[in-house]
Amino acid sequence: MSKILMVLSAANSLRLADGTAHPTGYWAEEVAASHRTLTAAGATVVLATPGGVRPTVDEVSLDERGGVAAADAAEYRTYLDTVADQLARPLALADIRADDYDAIYIPGGHAPMADLVSDADLGRLLVAANTRQTTVATLCHGAAALLSAETPDGAFAYAGRALTSFTDEEERQGGLGDGTPFLVETELRERGAVLRTGAPWSSTVVQDGNLITGQNPQSSTATAEAVLKALAAR
Repeated sequence: MSKILMVLSAANSLRLADGTAHPTGYWAEEVAASHRTLTAAGATVVLATPGGVRPTVDEVSLDERGGVAAADAAEYRTYLDTVADQLARPLALADIRADDYDAIYIPGGHAPMADLVSDADLGRLLVAANTRQTTVATLCHGAAALLSAETPDGAFAYAGRALTSFTDEEERQGGLGDGTPFLVETELRERGAVLRTGAPWSSTVVQDGNLITGQNPQSSTATAEAVLKALAAR
């Protein structure tokens, strides 16, 4: 049975380009659909956050403001209620050893841009996982968390790797637009990643060796399925 570390942001706000604080958190569909797909296949999913802080759901991901239909929002709320105990008591990233897990999975929402992007403990785990060729998966804005992974000489550990993320176009169409503190796709490109993006809001998954990335919430189930396939092939 595979053991997967799902890393969630502990942030509940993001400082925008104009300096104001924007309420945020994890995106409901990305956590609910991913967790459900992974556990339904028999995987054990362990949640962790910086400092072991209880993560916050982005309320925009549960109503029409986030383009989420009422029926879908109800489905995500119901599923998240089934894992409420796990969400209430995540492990602290500082206490995690990469060797103990078969995969690391990082959903999005804008929150990872506030803390995971520069979290040293997560960076340590991602560098170790990359060295061991452990499966690493990110979803949507969760790809910003890859930026925390720097080698001892300061290089970006995922430079040269093919991946996808929430795109600049999607950010402009349905994200924070000009308010965003940085564009995830652009930042990853500038750090040396090779971006492979699909049409806005399409289910798009890119795999490059042990790295699996999904573009947006619509890619949640497909990303989790790609992780399961990769683990089964090991």
